[in-house]
Amino acid sequence: MKATKYERARTIGARALQISMGAPILIKLSKKELEKINYNPIEIAKKELENKVIPLTIRRPLPKKLE
Repeated sequence: MKATKYERARTIGARALQISMGAPILIKLSKKELEKINYNPIEIAKKELENKVIPLTIRRPLPKKLE
């Protein structure tokens, strides 16, 4: 199932916060690439999302059926 724009935004924000707090980066980025994006945690999180390596799970609660 494809993530909604809200789920992508929440995932990128949560991962960017982790990176800014010192979590290891899960993809290989050269020093040149990091300098190009100015070590921006949001851009790093976007690249991780593109490569599908973010260790977060999206849960979608379904509405309960009324009987």
